[in-house]
Amino acid sequence: MSTKDEKITTFNPNNAGLTDSQIFGLPFNEHESDLVLLPVPWEVTVSYGSGASAGPDHIFDASFQVDLFHPEFPDLWKRGIALLEDSPGMRERSDSLKAKAATIIEAWGSGAVSEEDPQLRSLFTEINAACEEMVGNVEQRTGEWLDKGKLVGLVGGDHSTPLGFLRALAKRHDSFGILHVDAHMDLRIAYEGFTYSHASIMYNALQLPQITKLVQVGIRDYCEEELSVVAANKSRVVVHTDAEIQRGAFEGETWRERCDKILAALPEKVYVSFDIDGLDPTLCPNTGTPVPGGLGFQQASYLLSKLKGQKKIIGFDLVEVAPGEDDWNGNVGARLLYHMCGVALSA
Repeated sequence: MSTKDEKITTFNPNNAGLTDSQIFGLPFNEHESDLVLLPVPWEVTVSYGSGASAGPDHIFDASFQVDLFHPEFPDLWKRGIALLEDSPGMRERSDSLKAKAATIIEAWGSGAVSEEDPQLRSLFTEINAACEEMVGNVEQRTGEWLDKGKLVGLVGGDHSTPLGFLRALAKRHDSFGILHVDAHMDLRIAYEGFTYSHASIMYNALQLPQITKLVQVGIRDYCEEELSVVAANKSRVVVHTDAEIQRGAFEGETWRERCDKILAALPEKVYVSFDIDGLDPTLCPNTGTPVPGGLGFQQASYLLSKLKGQKKIIGFDLVEVAPGEDDWNGNVGARLLYHMCGVALSA
C-alpha cells in the first residue's frame, strides 16, 4: 500500500478526478488527510424548502469539477482532505422524522397547535429526542477525530447539525468565538417547538459558556425574539446585517474595512459556521430559506481569507446546500468548501 508521500509523488493534480476517489478527486484516505469532513445528512425540522440532507452527496459529486490548483493555497491538495462515511441510517431516519415534523409544522401554520393534543405531544417528544441523539452522534464522531489531531469540518445537512461539534470543541477549548455567515440570526428559542431547530442553532450555541463571541455577517431576516436575545447578550453577540454592510459600502466603506471590523470582534480561536444562504441567492437558489441580498462569492472568500494569519480556526461547517434540477448549488458549495479547507489549514 502506498504511503501519503508516495501518493503525492505519483498523483497528477492536473488530471480529472477519478470518481472512485475521495472528495475533490484526491487519493488520500481519512487517516492520511490533515483535514476530515463529517457529513451529517439531517434536516428534520426544515420549515420551508427541503433537500439539505442530500447536501453532502451533492457537494461530493460536484467536487470532482473543482480544479485542485488554488492560487491562494497552491499546495492545498497535498495536505489531504477526506469525507468520512455517513453514520448508518442517519439520512433514512431524517426522512422519516421529517414527515412527522411536517405534521407539527402544518398545525403551527393553521393555528391548531395545542399542548393538550396527545398526538402532537408525542411527536414533539419523539422528534426532540431523535435530534438530541443526532447531536450526540456528531459530538462523539467529531470528538474522536479531534483527539486524533485532525482538523475537522462538518458538511450538512440543515443548520441544526453543528451543535454536537460545538459541544465537542467546548470540551477541548476553554474559550472560542464563532464567525457566522448567514441570512438568518438563528437565535429563535425552540422554533416551532423543536429544541434543535435549524433556526435555533445559534441560540443553542450560546448556552455553551466557552463560546465567548458570536459575530454574525450577512443577516437580513430576523424576528423580534432574536433581537431580544442579541440585546440580552450584548457583550457576546455582534451583528453585521446585510443592510448595514451595503449602507456602509454606499457611503464609501470598503469591504476590507468592514472585514477588519468583523475580525476585530473575534477572539484568537474561531469556529466558522457558514450557511450557504448567507450568499446571494443567485448562487444558492435551492437552499431551504433563500433571502434577497447577501454576499457575493468573492466577498465571502475574501472575508474567510482574512482569517489566515490572524486567527486560529479550530473547526468549521458548511450547511444548507441542497440540490435542484442541476448541479449549481453543489458546484458553488464544493468550491466554497475547498476554499474553507484552504483557509482552515492555513490559519
